[in-house]
Amino acid sequence: MQQNVLDTPVEYLKGVGPQRAAVLKKELQIFTYKDLINFYPYKYLDRTKYYKINELHAGLNAEVQLVGKIIKIKTVEQKRGSRLVAIFTDGLGEMELIWFQGHKWIKENLQLNTPYVIFGKINHFNGLFSMPHPEMETVEEHKKSLQSALQPVYPSTEKLHQKNISNRSITKMMQQVFLETHHLFKEVFPEKIIHELRLLPKNEAFFNVHFPKNTDLLNRSQFRLKFEELFFIQLQLLSKNLVRKQKIKGFAFQNVGLYFNTFYHDHLPFPLTNAQKRVLKEIRLDMAHEAQMNRLLQGDVGAGKTIVGFMSMLLALDNGFQACLMAPTEILANQHFTGIKELADKINVKVALLTGSTKTKERNQIHEELENGTIHILIGTHALLEDKVQFKNLGLSIIDEQHRFGVEQRSKMWKKNILPPHVLVMTATPIPRTLAMSLYGDLDVSVIDELPPGRKPIKTLHFFESKRLQVWHFIKEEIAKGRQIYIVYPLIQESEKLDYKNLMEGYDAIARDFPFPQYRVSVVHGQMPSKDKDAEMERFVKGETQIMIATTVIEVGVNVPNASVMIIESAERFGLSQLHQLRGRVGRGAEQSFCVLMTGNKLSADTKVRMDAMCRTNDGFEISEIDLKLRGPGDIMGTQQSGVLNLQIADLVKDQDILKLARTKAIELLKEDINLEKPEHQPLKYVFETLAKKNNIWNYIS
Repeated sequence: MQQNVLDTPVEYLKGVGPQRAAVLKKELQIFTYKDLINFYPYKYLDRTKYYKINELHAGLNAEVQLVGKIIKIKTVEQKRGSRLVAIFTDGLGEMELIWFQGHKWIKENLQLNTPYVIFGKINHFNGLFSMPHPEMETVEEHKKSLQSALQPVYPSTEKLHQKNISNRSITKMMQQVFLETHHLFKEVFPEKIIHELRLLPKNEAFFNVHFPKNTDLLNRSQFRLKFEELFFIQLQLLSKNLVRKQKIKGFAFQNVGLYFNTFYHDHLPFPLTNAQKRVLKEIRLDMAHEAQMNRLLQGDVGAGKTIVGFMSMLLALDNGFQACLMAPTEILANQHFTGIKELADKINVKVALLTGSTKTKERNQIHEELENGTIHILIGTHALLEDKVQFKNLGLSIIDEQHRFGVEQRSKMWKKNILPPHVLVMTATPIPRTLAMSLYGDLDVSVIDELPPGRKPIKTLHFFESKRLQVWHFIKEEIAKGRQIYIVYPLIQESEKLDYKNLMEGYDAIARDFPFPQYRVSVVHGQMPSKDKDAEMERFVKGETQIMIATTVIEVGVNVPNASVMIIESAERFGLSQLHQLRGRVGRGAEQSFCVLMTGNKLSADTKVRMDAMCRTNDGFEISEIDLKLRGPGDIMGTQQSGVLNLQIADLVKDQDILKLARTKAIELLKEDINLEKPEHQPLKYVFETLAKKNNIWNYIS
């Protein structure tokens, strides 16, 4: 019975009907009673305070509530249309109530000399206060409806306003839905968790989040509902990880053999940091077991993830398997190929590159050598996923920057052998811990949190446009020392023409101030053919040009140790993580490197925070935490696609402590009862299985 009532379509709720339901469905995705109850207020207003008109002042920015009567109604003609004006008095002063729409209906329903409670924002003009489109109810109605001193305010849209679905309308719908469904919410948590965390009963929590009797009850209700939401996300992710380790068998790499040892002892280009050694050990232990490895490797730009990836590949080779590395762009695939081939050649390991640009003849040869085992390591882009690409014995698949690949694409990698290969996901985008817990909670996580010795931290400086000559002088000094410079212009995805214009105007200015032949300049932008782009990149890598002017195509571009200065033009138009990624293009050599952020003179508060953070710290994880607070989880890493983060009440930024608690409790529960078989866990199991059915079919793919 309970589920049937909660699943009732919202149009059947008294006071809604088909027309309103259509708007609720389209604008707020509210289809059923349950959806309506899970539509939470975003703030609460104290409705215990009533202002007098003579207490109002021009600087009052809040919404106010007054009690009084309407003594006159008039229609005032304007240049376009007309407005309805009512004179409102509380005996101590007068003000205007104004409506620009819905005159006929409002005029018919307004009552003169009847006590009203009005609520809304005030305007002040020519010494007179006014309130446009006030919320109004008679004092009698107000006394009946005031169940709570804290009035909920729900998210709204322009379309809802146009259809006269106000905050008051939503509140009335909520009152009605609770009349019809109250006490139908079954408890899901066992008594032990309820007692330990002093959780409010579910019925009380739902009611008090919409109609809180006081602040304490509101806080406890929010905590209860946030904890439950985050708990089930963590339970799904952790359970998926444990079940996968039980069910999905992988290849056990027992040997640490000739390839690994020869490279480690004789050809390692630099000593590994302690963080690299720790991570390599975690990967080695993972791959030694029969359970398939699914590990996320996080490390800032330049932390040395690639060498760890390569040595993991050598473990696969030592056990008679092949390995592959998939990158999101040709530029990045080429960079990995160049770096890894240089290391592999020293120990007679054959590496091949497969991208969209690979010629048919070469492609056919790669297919043949992959199948007969001549090729040990294959590096490439999405081209690796094609059905024609068949390995003799694929044992390890490394995916670089996995958020750029869809789950369905990644699943194809699993089908490249009888058992799925071990998976190592690498990212240079530092992910805040809370986001990693919620996005990649089903993966084991390794972090390289230490830069190789000898690397000097990049100095980041912020200059306004007025200091451009000073910056140009600095560039000339660096070029005189034999260094190279990046100058990056923002990419506006909606307008390639505008990107091109910005970049070419910049190029003209630089060509004037850095004349040929004393200075040589490369240009790279999105409208260039790949061949020309690669040729320009190549000139810069070889040191034939000193300045590289580019859009963000070099964000994951080539590794040029001699490039010591990164100038970012219009830095205010870049996100914080993107600025940090761009900065990582320099600082690859032993010399001191610089990142210069150029902006206009007028900066928003958010932009100031971004610039200050960039100048203050080089720590990618600290940067990512600030970015999460500024932008929210939806914009970072494209998490909208994940599905797991469609949070209704919890907030990953504000509720980090609740998330950690939810994860801890989920771990404790699964340790005690991994299959949720105990009688007291049956309500949990029911909700868990319902959520699992809604999840996509790629349930066990990282």
